Amino acid sequence: MSLKKQIDAYNVQKEAKLPSDVLALMEQTTNELIAQHIKDKALQIGAKISNFSLQNHNDEYVELADLLNKGPVIISFYRGNWCPYCNLELKALNDYLPQFKTHSAQLIAISPQLPDETLSTAQKNDLEFNVLSDINNKVAEQFGLLFTLDKRIQALYSQFGIDFEKYYGDKSYKLPLPATYVINQKGIITYAFLNEDYTLRAEPIDVMAALELEQY
Repeated sequence: MSLKKQIDAYNVQKEAKLPSDVLALMEQTTNELIAQHIKDKALQIGAKISNFSLQNHNDEYVELADLLNKGPVIISFYRGNWCPYCNLELKALNDYLPQFKTHSAQLIAISPQLPDETLSTAQKNDLEFNVLSDINNKVAEQFGLLFTLDKRIQALYSQFGIDFEKYYGDKSYKLPLPATYVINQKGIITYAFLNEDYTLRAEPIDVMAALELEQY
């Protein structure tokens, strides 16, 4: 099943579960975020990526340059393990991992979550790739993905029991747009999917197609 079909199925459940005013607020604030055109200012295909080093879920530091020495790198920016769309996407990418490896591609996921929460993400989703903690969103900011969660959504998530201080170590409510990139061994972006609408995610098969183009 495609990731989109999985997300569509989740959306049906969400719409049946949540009150109409909550759904309307989510849609309104998403549309307002879209109107900010953040993704248009973020790094796009053709941009060169600066090296970075982040701690993974096993308390090890992972450096982009080291990964690129082995092959292209797939980067998935996600909001947190409290986000059902993020979990669906990470699981879908994990399922494609054997195919990505046929192109010597390294897959990493990045969020501003604290290391303990990053570990929880990896364990909960049975992930077999590096899940990295981008504390204070330094790498997400380099990519131009950073935004501040709307105060109405902050309050709503608090009602849902989502404790941002627990997940991120602060209450800045700054998050990256969900985004997926393919970086070639020269450090150049060859594929980019990013959208202010957090319910829209890159299809793993499209990521695979981008890797296949690298051979030509």
